[in-house]
Formats: sequence, structure tokens, C-alpha cells
Amino acid sequence: MTKIRESQEILSALGLPPAQCNELSGLTLLALAQIKEDDSWEYATGRSLTVTKGIMSFVNEHYSKSYAPNTRETFRRQVLHQFVQARIANYNPDIPDLPVNSPRAHYALTPQFLKVVQTYGTLKWENELSIFLDSYVKLSEIYIKERKMNQIPVRLQSGETINLSSGRHNEVQAAIIEKFATRFAPGGLLLYLGDTAKKNLYLDQETLNSLNIPIDQHSKLPDVVIYDKNRNWLFLIEAVTSHGPVSPKRIVEIDDLLKHCSAGKIYVTAFPDMAEFKKHSNNIAWETEVWLMDIPDHLIHFNGDRFLGPRK
Repeated sequence: MTKIRESQEILSALGLPPAQCNELSGLTLLALAQIKEDDSWEYATGRSLTVTKGIMSFVNEHYSKSYAPNTRETFRRQVLHQFVQARIANYNPDIPDLPVNSPRAHYALTPQFLKVVQTYGTLKWENELSIFLDSYVKLSEIYIKERKMNQIPVRLQSGETINLSSGRHNEVQAAIIEKFATRFAPGGLLLYLGDTAKKNLYLDQETLNSLNIPIDQHSKLPDVVIYDKNRNWLFLIEAVTSHGPVSPKRIVEIDDLLKHCSAGKIYVTAFPDMAEFKKHSNNIAWETEVWLMDIPDHLIHFNGDRFLGPRK
């Protein structure tokens, strides 16, 4: 529909990230502006709307987009929060002292943005947009600054510092390098480190090649790979916060990937704590190791007749 596309173009012009310029965001803007398919943007209003009975009902009635009631939080967390940050919308403008999570919570376009959106498609649009952007920092720029502030610095044994994006999974990866490696692979060389935001954050291509470890877009290395040259041990470590322990299936995959690598292979699943470990204990392969971030000095050995060492 034309109006959905136009609303997405408006959001993109404001500098919002792609995730806030999608169809859901465009529909939310149309609902807040009370713009139907055949309406002109000059008739946009600043009427306050609740999420379910206001925004979602408008979208369903006028754009035939039906969303289940439980997607209310998706509208709120993935669209409306960002609209408020970008000064597109105000939160509870009619009753500012409403308690958090009140069923009467509502949103309305800010007067400043309403003035801008009413000029879309006219000769005044570019000028009004420029004035608005001069007054408020683009949301994408805010997010970039926030990401930098929230990054997790990881200091490598070489002295180099790399930054992981924020998140529980990457907190475990940082702990693997700073706590696990210093205890169980002292002097080990980091060969590979992924990131939830960037798959190949750190890559020692030269050493990987020398060990006959293939790296390309089809490779499925564990989250962290550390090489202990003195013992010729290769630590293959999965960081687990929701899924993906070193299971029998995962070992078959990695063994096939590393079939030409002669280093001894040590498989480790790293968890943030005992509670997360218990969720996955039934799926962890024998002859592998488990390490807990909050108990860094100990390993759990999934084998009764030996301790840390390569699989036979």
C-alpha cells in the first residue's frame, strides 16, 4: 500500500535504524497520525492512542493487518520506545503520572514531529525535516553511541583489546578468554572469536591455515578457539546462554570440519552459571568439559576415567 511505503520513507528520512523503518513501524506511524490509505498527510493528528485498542485496532481496521493481542509488547518494545527516544511520539502525554504498565498507557505524536509529518509530499517537507533534525539527534546516531558505551572490552594475552557487543552471550565469551584460558590454557593463542553482532570478530588466519583448519562462509567453528602450542591442544569452546552446547551432533560436525587438523581436540561448553548448565546437561556429549563463568577455577568432566585432555 502506498501509505505504508510513505510512512517508512518518513521514518528513514529521520535517520532511524532499519529495524525501526519496517512495515510494523510504518503502520504504527500511520495509526498515531490517524492516516488512512486515501488521506493526505496534511490531515495527520496528534490524538493519543493506547496500543491494543488504539494503534493495533486502527491497523487492523484500515490496513487489514491483524496482529495477535500478545504482540502488544512487540509494538511497544520494538517501535514505540524508539519513537519516544527519537521525539516522534510522547508517552502518556494526557496523564504523565500514570503508573508504569498501566492499561491506560498511551502515545501521541509530538507537536514538533506532527508539524513535520503534515508537510510530507509538499514543498515545505525538506525545510521542516531539516529544522526537526537540527533540534533532535538522529536515533541511529544515538544507538551508535550507546552501542560503543555498552561494548564489552576483552584484553588478549598479546595486550591487544577488542570490543564485543553487549549481551549475556558475549559476557560468557569474554570470561572464556580472561578467566578460562588463563587457568586451563595458559599461554594459549586465541585463533577465533565470534560475536553476536559480527561473526568473525577475531581471526588468526595464518595459524588456522597452519593447523589445517578451514575458515570460510560455510565453516561452523565454535564460539571460541584457543590453541596451546606447547601441548598441541586445540580448545573448542561453545558459549551457551540459551542454546548450543557441545552435543554429540555438534562433535560430529566439528570433527568433520577439523578432519585434517592433527592437534588434540578438547571440547568445552561454557555456561554463565549452574542454572543454565542444568537446562542443557542432558544434551552434553561425553568426553567433553563444562566450565561455569561464576565458578571459574573448576571444570566438570563428562567422563569418569580421565581429566582434561584430548578426546581419543
